[in-house]
Amino acid sequence: MEDYKDSELLEFFRNPDKRHYAFNMLVRKYQKQVYWTVRRMVIDHDDANDVVQNSFIKIWKSLDNFREDSKLFTWIYRIATNESITFLKQKRTKFFIPFVDVEKQLSNTLESDSYFKGDEIQLKLQKAILTLPEKQRLVFNMKYFDELKYEDMSEILGTSVGALKASYHIAVKKIEEFLINH
Repeated sequence: MEDYKDSELLEFFRNPDKRHYAFNMLVRKYQKQVYWTVRRMVIDHDDANDVVQNSFIKIWKSLDNFREDSKLFTWIYRIATNESITFLKQKRTKFFIPFVDVEKQLSNTLESDSYFKGDEIQLKLQKAILTLPEKQRLVFNMKYFDELKYEDMSEILGTSVGALKASYHIAVKKIEEFLINH
């Protein structure tokens, strides 16, 4: 598989004869990153696969309208993040479950997940992350796991860099506290 630059993929996508090929290359290029971004939010492997699929469907339908104001991955990340948040909100609404109970359910799912290959420390970290409010969890995951710059996070989330730094700092403190007390 050739590794195309985003600009090349977009150029191919705009050509009706290469549209499907370009999209397949785009999926191959970003599928793993998108999966782990979503998986850290929704926890369950099957749910993550569903959200990733929905994200790429939305990307397919919207790619013609991509204005290139941002990097392609930033735009894809934003779509996957929004789809994850929408999924979690629907899950809470569908089952009339309070936020805390959904997080507890996700924590229990993590323990019994055959796809989770982490050790005890990683499991404890994931449980700590699940105690964070949704926005702090998202910011922590973006910074800690995806190693995104605050400027890129700001573009994805539409939040100021200062607010993101504060959210990350608070999230780290909460995680440290959880790890010490559990």
